[in-house]
Amino acid sequence: MKPPARHAATKAAPGKQDARLEQARPGRAEPEHARLDLEHFLPYRLSVLSNRISQTIAGAYARRFGIGVTEWRVLAVLGRYRGLSANAVAARTAMDKVAVSRAVARLLARELLQRDTHDDDRRRSVLELSEAGYRIYDDVVPVALAYEQRLLAPLDADERVQLDRLLLKLTDGVGGLEPEDAID
Repeated sequence: MKPPARHAATKAAPGKQDARLEQARPGRAEPEHARLDLEHFLPYRLSVLSNRISQTIAGAYARRFGIGVTEWRVLAVLGRYRGLSANAVAARTAMDKVAVSRAVARLLARELLQRDTHDDDRRRSVLELSEAGYRIYDDVVPVALAYEQRLLAPLDADERVQLDRLLLKLTDGVGGLEPEDAID
C-alpha cells in the first residue's frame, strides 16, 4: 500500500492517483523499487503461519490456564528439560531474552516455577517447574498434542514425515547462516 501523496491537498478518485502524481511532478517518472512478493517469501510465510498457530492455541491456554504463549513455551521447555537458566530457555525457544525474563517473572510470581542456584556454579540460577507448574503442564500437554493432531490432519502419513524432514533441513540450514548472510 502506498502512503498518501504529501504534495496534493485533495484525494484522487480510485484509479486517478497515478495521473495525479504525474501532474504534480511533470516530467518525473516514479522511481522503480525492488518488489518482494510476500505471499511466496518463505520467511514471511513461516512467520505468519507460526503467528496464526500460536494465536489460535494461545486463546485456549489463556482461557483454561491463564497463561500466554510465552509462558507456555517456558513451561514446555522446563517440563522437558529441568534445571535450565533463563538464557538457556531463551536459546531453546529462539525467543527474545527480555520476553523470556518477563515470562519467568510472571511464572515465578504465580509460583508455577521455582528458582534455585546451580549445583556447580552458585552464581548461576536454574529454573524448574513447581508442583503447581507441573499440574498446568500435565493439563496443557494433552491439549497441545490434540491441537497438533488437528493441525496435521490434512496431511497423510508420508506428508507428515516429509514435513518433518523439511523442517529439520531448514532448521539445520538456518543454523549455518549468520545475520550478515541476510544482506550479502
